[in-house]
Amino acid sequence: MKERATVLCVRDSRILLVARLRSRWALPGGRIRRGETPREAALRELEEETTLTATELTYLFQFNGFNTLHYVFFAEVAYQSIAQPSNEIAKCKWFAPVKVGTLFTSVPTRGIVELFFRHVAAVEHGGLRRISEQLVDVAP
Repeated sequence: MKERATVLCVRDSRILLVARLRSRWALPGGRIRRGETPREAALRELEEETTLTATELTYLFQFNGFNTLHYVFFAEVAYQSIAQPSNEIAKCKWFAPVKVGTLFTSVPTRGIVELFFRHVAAVEHGGLRRISEQLVDVAP
């Protein structure tokens, strides 16, 4: 099974998605390199794909996709920072969670977003430990 670091970024109750040219929307992230921890991969992929640097990164849960195990992290980024497509990414955009279900996305992307927002009414600064504790043992 492949392993992937997947990053949730939320701002103003909207979630950041990225897309390659002529491809579907997805959460930022990518494969974990040999010798790299899932956390290191999440930080690297977020910056490579969106130019955003996480000010804080919290592990939330694992999500089993069809043939990929996603290590899902919540990233806090500076509010004034702007997501810009970089590397292989053609576009970055913030979406309301209800919109994600109507977009051309992968099943794991929709599942991870749904799981996250089903258990979290609103992401508050300082409440992340509580959120993390609620989600760590939740199965997809």
